[in-house]
Amino acid sequence: MQIAGVDIYVNRPVLHLGATDRVPLSLALDTAPAASCDTHVAVRVRPQRELIKVRLFAPPDDPQTEGPDAEFINVFDGSLLLSDGRIAVGDVEQLTRFVHRVGDRGQFNVRVAVNAPGPDASAIDIIITSPSK
Repeated sequence: MQIAGVDIYVNRPVLHLGATDRVPLSLALDTAPAASCDTHVAVRVRPQRELIKVRLFAPPDDPQTEGPDAEFINVFDGSLLLSDGRIAVGDVEQLTRFVHRVGDRGQFNVRVAVNAPGPDASAIDIIITSPSK
């Protein structure tokens, strides 16, 4: 079930998502489509051509509910520590930032999928669940 969505303009080819804390300087994307640490994921995206569509999903209560795009390719599947129970999505220059509460503070299972891994990514689906579910 989609719980949030945002379109973000980016000047640089990287979008960060994760905890509301600062992104660690050690999180380097290099040439990979995504990179992560214990609190954040950096995703390579297509800059300056169009808005990057980001959708946030939680497990559906009803299996008939529309979910993430099944044709998207996973670039991250792991856990993130969200110290205040909120997930933030924003550009690397910190000009645009979207924050959404997903639960209590703690570890969350997060899967990030994109329409085209690498420099042509223009849509991102984030699926988030608490570890107990």
